[in-house]
Amino acid sequence: MAKKSSTPEAPVETPVVETTSGKGHATPTRKEREAANLRPLVPSDRKDASKDARRRQQELRDKARIGMANGDEKYLPARDRGVQKRYVRDYVDARFTVGEFLIPAMFVVIIVTLVPNALVQQYVMLALYAFVLIVIADCLFMGFRLTKKMREKFGADKVEKVRWYATMRALQFRRLRLPKPQVKRGEFPK
Repeated sequence: MAKKSSTPEAPVETPVVETTSGKGHATPTRKEREAANLRPLVPSDRKDASKDARRRQQELRDKARIGMANGDEKYLPARDRGVQKRYVRDYVDARFTVGEFLIPAMFVVIIVTLVPNALVQQYVMLALYAFVLIVIADCLFMGFRLTKKMREKFGADKVEKVRWYATMRALQFRRLRLPKPQVKRGEFPK
């Protein structure tokens, strides 16, 4: 057996830490919580509510339309998003394309077909076919040149197929393109 020491040990005092508990207010009853969350299913004035909803929707549509026209990535459709598509848009918008005049040329052909002279109609149709061939050649040249520039900028393995996207943009009137052109003619992207 071990000997016990004859001197008694002094008790160790532990500091008392006062903790405050509670939220400072009583827990709400279930009835009070349900009353706080209670909202009417139908507003009291349905006409004002529908007008307000239409106004909010119109504001959202206007904001999206302006954002898309300015080329904001957040508002662009999936086909127009991305760095490469922006590069293609800037390249097409910077160059002068013959395809912009294809629609006015077609309109002139329609008017000339109303002329009763068959010889004039034949020459106009021949000129139209020649113009269409020039537009096709211009779009092909632009597509090959654009692909080469994109391979230099983004790398050969990262280039998407964007020739059709560039061609469709090149055939539109410059003022009617969406997103709106962000560069002036001659300001090619680097």
